[in-house]
Amino acid sequence: MLPHDKNEQLTKVGPGTPMGALLRRHWHPIAAVSELDDNPIKPVRLMGEDLVLYKDLSGNYGLMERYCAHRSADLSYGFVEKCGLRCNYHGWLYDREGLCTEQPFEDLVAPELDYKARIRLVAYRAEAKGGLIWGYMGPERVPLVPTWEPFTWKNGFVQIVTSELPCNWLQCQENSIDPVHFEWMHDNWGLRQRGQEGPYAARHTRLDFEEFEHGFVYKRLREGLDESSVYWAVGRVCLWPHALFTGNHFEWRVPVDDENTLSIAWFFDRVPTDREPYVQKRIPHWNSPIRDEKTGRWLSSHIMNQDFVGWVGQGRITNRSREHLGKSDLGIILMRRRLQEQMEAVAKGETKLKGLVWDAQANACIDLPIGSREELVNGLDRAQFEKLNVNRRNAGLHEFRFLSGQPDSVRDEYREAMGISGGDAPARNAAVGS
Repeated sequence: MLPHDKNEQLTKVGPGTPMGALLRRHWHPIAAVSELDDNPIKPVRLMGEDLVLYKDLSGNYGLMERYCAHRSADLSYGFVEKCGLRCNYHGWLYDREGLCTEQPFEDLVAPELDYKARIRLVAYRAEAKGGLIWGYMGPERVPLVPTWEPFTWKNGFVQIVTSELPCNWLQCQENSIDPVHFEWMHDNWGLRQRGQEGPYAARHTRLDFEEFEHGFVYKRLREGLDESSVYWAVGRVCLWPHALFTGNHFEWRVPVDDENTLSIAWFFDRVPTDREPYVQKRIPHWNSPIRDEKTGRWLSSHIMNQDFVGWVGQGRITNRSREHLGKSDLGIILMRRRLQEQMEAVAKGETKLKGLVWDAQANACIDLPIGSREELVNGLDRAQFEKLNVNRRNAGLHEFRFLSGQPDSVRDEYREAMGISGGDAPARNAAVGS
């Protein structure tokens, strides 16, 4: 169990909090690039701060406090200019640094006062990479946005999916280092949801956790498998400080505030070799619902939706003083200890923190443990791809398995990219689960 004060340290993310100070040293994905292509202004809330994200007419991204310094008009209803965002109420214009560069009436009637020079909004860094827009809210000497290896892959169909979750970020991230939940939440509970009572899935028999520069690797064995299994030989990544990486997709748990989290998932599907060269002109984004509109219950039909049930079911901020951790929770204990150490390092003014990327050459491509790298980089031929699809269909996997509500337009784009005819059901290109 965790004392109340320690739990607060790990979960509170607002300005001036230890965890908020730590997380502000890292970049956070906050939107998809395609969102701002459709509408150049988006209100966002990040770590307890109300902000506005925008793309100006020069193609630059800005991220700053949401309310105008004049009379607190909502800048998410403003409009973009060549260099900045203009308030729709009285026309005050702000650049990416938050500086007020125009005050139309004041500039006209009293230019000698240069009143705008005294006005500045809080502004943060925003950059695009991997089809995502990233925000940085920390101090100067800004680290680089990591170039994870999958961001460099070619011939793939990428989609970005967001979900808004009414719970604290940490209970989401703890799932990223909890291997045994696959057996029960996805396999056995999934079996029961399909109306079957058994047989239950193979049991986990062994776990291991290893730390590396960019997080932790968890390894697991189940009945019938040995150490040659990719789940043990390679494992999967709890990506520091707030993501899961499984080989062909990322899941970030971005703190909105203490009681809400934005889930941002990035998926890569390699096209068959007969579809090469494939160049995706635009990465689609869609928002996945988490509640059943008819019943009000949490949706549990898809893999990540099942995870969401586990997270939000703990309440807005789980009470860790009543938990009883066991042998399967070693990874969670390791992660909490490292978070505590990193918070203390920030409080002492240390700048060498876990997972930050500073070297541009190293950041050209950051390798991660990937069990299916050969398949994802070089692809499958049509016969191999079709065989995989048949296996998926025989297993009852007739749709995008991870999140509910995939739009027909995205499904159709995927099918077109893969060369799947309209009557065939799409299937994932890399195994997840078990």
